[in-house]
This record gives sequence, C-alpha cells and structure tokens, in this order.
Amino acid sequence: MTTILVMTWKELLRKRVMLLTLMMTALFLLAFWFVADTLSLDIPEDPMSGDYLIEQFSRGSFILMLGFFFGSFVVAFLSIFSSFSVIAGEAEQGVMQALMPRPIPRSQWYLGRWLGYVSLGVLYALLLFSAILLVTDVHSNVPRDFGALMKSYLLFASTVPMLISVAMLGSGIFSALGNGVFMTMLYGAGWLGGMIDKVSGSLGLDELVLKPLNNITGIISLIMPSDSIQRRMLSELFSYDEMDGLVNFSSSFNLFSLDRIPSNSFLVYAAIYTVAAFVLGMLRFRRKDL
Repeated sequence: MTTILVMTWKELLRKRVMLLTLMMTALFLLAFWFVADTLSLDIPEDPMSGDYLIEQFSRGSFILMLGFFFGSFVVAFLSIFSSFSVIAGEAEQGVMQALMPRPIPRSQWYLGRWLGYVSLGVLYALLLFSAILLVTDVHSNVPRDFGALMKSYLLFASTVPMLISVAMLGSGIFSALGNGVFMTMLYGAGWLGGMIDKVSGSLGLDELVLKPLNNITGIISLIMPSDSIQRRMLSELFSYDEMDGLVNFSSSFNLFSLDRIPSNSFLVYAAIYTVAAFVLGMLRFRRKDL
C-alpha cells in the first residue's frame, strides 16, 4: 500500500499536476493580495475607537470570505482532476492490466491510491488555508483563536476526501472523460444550490416561493454537501454564534451570507457520505472487469 501511495505522488509530480497547481496558486494569491489591499484602504484610522475594531473585524471577515470562496474552488478542482481518471483512464491506457497481475490485492491498490490523492490534497489545503489567513492578516485582522482555526481547517480540508472518494467511485463506473464531466457537473450543482440558498434569503421572497427553493437546495446539498461544509467552516472561523450580535453577517456580505449554518447532524451525514462513497468505490473496483 505504501508503494502505491508513493507511486501516486511520483505520478502527480511527473505529470506536473502539483507544479501547475502551485503556479496557479501563486497567481491567485498575488491577485488576492491586491484585492485585500484595496478593500482595507478606507478603514478608520483611530485604533482606539470601537468603530475601528468592528470595521477591522468586518473587513477582515469579508476578505477571508472572498479568499475562501475562490480557495474552495482551487482545492475542489485539484481533488477532482487529480483522481477522476484513476481507474478508467489507466484501464483504457493498459496500465491497470500490467499492474493487476502482480501480487497486490485490489483493495490495497485502491486504498494506496486514495491515501496518495487525499494526503496531497490535505497538505495543499493546509498551504492554501495558511496563505489566505496570512495575506488577510497583513491588511486587516483575522481570528486568532487556535481552536477555531483548527476546526475551520479540518472542515476546509474535509472536502478533499469527500470529492476524491466520489471521483474514484465514478471512475469505476464511467469512462475517464465521462467521469470528469460528471464530477464537474456534480460539484457545480452543489455550488449552485449553495448560491441559491444564500441569495434567496436576501431577496425578500414570499414564503410560497422560498419553501420550494429551500427544498430544492436541501436536496442538492444532500447530493453534494461540499458547499454547505464550506459555510460551516466560515461560521466556525468567525465564531458566528458569538459575533452575530456585533456584526450583521447577512446584510454585510450578501452573497457570502451565513444565514443558514449546517448543523452537527449534517456534518455527521457528510462523514457517512464520504465513507459510503469510499466503500462503494472499493467494492466496485474489486468486481470491475479490467
């Protein structure tokens, strides 16, 4: 299994997946630096006033929301496009047929691949999470509670094993191209459902309209929970329950509204979702005719 894990890392380095990801990350952080600098220009100058502290927190929160809004896309697409063709793509190229006759149980091969992709994605998520916090801290204030930061990072990185588990399951069912399209559409549907949920709450819609919208977005979040997890991540980062009385997150940030925070029960569902996708993917691979 360790051999397969190391092979996965070497393969990603050989295909320059990490090199391209790091180059694009550097461009993203450069653009994010200038955006954060621009957004922090009109903060009141008096550091002793209450307005200054509230404005610093509000502006820092908005900058972080903006950073993690795009950062979650980067992490998601690295997770998806590193693993979407792991079974179907290698089977189509004949690589799988050369590996499987060797004395490596299919379950160990699958687990080694999964661990390789997940470990890479989780480490990258830590790098990006830290970089977004650092850039924001230079231009404004960021939360400094270690417990909140740890919970936020774990939630931020939890989409990595979820997406990789679903992508590897899909790779055992669809062709490489078909699975790439399927995963992109699935993640896009989850994002769209989250955006509808955020926007609908600020439009003042009638209850007759809101109810079916909420039902639709609820079903979408069950099919792909990634966007809801990111919302919970932001609420943990800003200690939403404690700060909601001081800062009006809903009206201040509009598209980044934190009105509907997923419950602990939803996080349990997301964990079961990930485990189920992993187990089904492994069972499918063990029975797959290569």
